[in-house]
Parts: sequence; structure tokens; C-alpha cells
Amino acid sequence: MKFFPVRLIPATTKIDFLRRRTVFFIFSALLVLSSLSLYAINGLSYGIDFKGGIMIEVRDTRGPADISKLRNDLGALGLGEVSLQEFGEPSDVLIRIQKQEGDETAQNVAVGLVKSTLGEGYDYRRTEFVGPKVSDELFWDGLMAIALALGGILVYIWFRFEWQFGIGAIIALSHDVISTIGLFALIQHEFNLATVAAVLTIAGYSINDTVVVFDRVRENMRKYKTMDFSDLLNLSINDTLSRTTLTSFTTLLALVALYIFGGEIIRDFAFAMIWGIVIGTYSSICVAVPALLYFNVRRDGFDSNDEPQDDAAIARANVNKGA
Repeated sequence: MKFFPVRLIPATTKIDFLRRRTVFFIFSALLVLSSLSLYAINGLSYGIDFKGGIMIEVRDTRGPADISKLRNDLGALGLGEVSLQEFGEPSDVLIRIQKQEGDETAQNVAVGLVKSTLGEGYDYRRTEFVGPKVSDELFWDGLMAIALALGGILVYIWFRFEWQFGIGAIIALSHDVISTIGLFALIQHEFNLATVAAVLTIAGYSINDTVVVFDRVRENMRKYKTMDFSDLLNLSINDTLSRTTLTSFTTLLALVALYIFGGEIIRDFAFAMIWGIVIGTYSSICVAVPALLYFNVRRDGFDSNDEPQDDAAIARANVNKGA
């Protein structure tokens, strides 16, 4: 049986991305500025992880816990935001309730309400009150994790390519992270530790796409030593465009399925990832690579005699100018 390769777009496209770079840069600048403004004006709708509240770990002694019934029962108590998360065994559930107005007595009353609602059949393994100080530490730890991830990526790209590539990658990643925060500030979806995990995952996914294109740029710099640099960047983007779009599309299919059928617990995570895949693919193609044009990349840093000039490819790159 013969299998044919699946492609969303032809393998040999001739799109002149570099000619449209000013439009991309203006759009991205507006997106980043809008995101920062939305964050300054609206702020984020922080989840219990960052606001503080009550955490109760229970085990259903009768078997797997019925999360939907628990969510409905506890949601009807009027205690505000209630989050349930299954972890470890199917019978283990972590219940998180927003901080109640008042002192410790009000928190204890809320715990009592939860216990009376759940009734018999539950083993209460842990009850904790997460105060503002712990929540602040979690928030700053989350920011620190994002900053360290971006710094680590910068160092990795610097060593693997040249520092100019690292700067291009960090510009694209910062663009993705800031726009994701701006989206959450706009729609006021809950921003919690799962969202921070999604932002880190977005950074990892986006850098993977960017490195694929950078690899092709480096390969083409070795092959076509006299080709105009903007033509070479265009050629590299078009060479990898089919792979990039197909990978992003298949990833999106899985994330949309998770968003629709994955349940309440991972919905915010899946939503952030869907946005991150779209904006990460865009930034890898339209921001990270065109930015190299302004960083005076040293072509002799990738000197190699192992590949000859390819006149056909140079001619193809020249055709891109008219696309």
C-alpha cells in the first residue's frame, strides 16, 4: 500500500514574508502594547492559587469520586469560587475554596459546611488555609519560573546558533507570553498555576518552531553564501512552512478536543494553549526570523565547504520577490 504525504499547503511555497515584515512588526507591537494596557487597566482574574483560600484534601472511601456531583453540591453552598481537582488515585480529590470574608472563624464555618454537605464516606486527609503571604509567594515563584525559562532559552539559542538568533527568539517568546497574559486580562478567565504551566508550555512549543526555522536558516547560510540575506530568510521560512503549519494544526486538533471534552479542570489550560499555538506559530514565522535582518548576522560564523551553491534554489528565492 502506498501512502501519500499529508500537507495543508504545498511544500514549495513562494511567499515573500520579508516584504511584509513592517506589517507584522506593527501588528505585533500593537498586540503587545494592547496586552500591557489591558493588564494595567483590568488586571487578571487570579484563581485561588494566587488569592488565597481553603484547601481540603479528601478521599472517597467507597471508590472513585464523583467529581461532577461534588462540584454541583459544593457550588450550591454559596462559598464563592470552588475548584475541584482529582489527583493521585481516582478516589482522591483536592477541594479549593476562595478565602471567606472575615477571620479564622469564617474559614472554619466554611470547612464545616463542606464536611456536612459531603456527609459520610469521605476521609479528610488535609485541611489548610492558604493566606495572602503564601499566595504572593506562589505568584512571584510563577513569574520567576517564566523569567528563568526565557533566560535559559536565550542561553541555549546563543550557544547553538549566534547571539543574534537568541535575541530574535526572546523577542518572539516575550511577544507570545505578553499577548497570552493580555488575552486573559481581556476575557477575565481565571489565571492560576495551571495557566502559568500553560505559558511555560507555550514558550517551549514556540521555541521548538523557531529553532526548526533557524536550523534551516543556518543550513541555507552554509549553502548559499552569496544569496541576498532577506531572500535567504524567505527561502528558509518557505522551506519549513509546510512542516510548521501541519504540526500546529494537528496540535490544535488535540487541544480543541481537550477544551471541549477535557472537563472544567483543564479548560483554562487548554484555552491558553490553543491561543499559544496560534500566536507562537505566527511569531516564529513573522517575528523571530524577519528580526534577524536587523541584527547584522555574521555569515562567516556558519562557514562550511560541504555544500555547493544551488542555482535553482537561488532562482527560486528570486522568484519569491514577486510573490
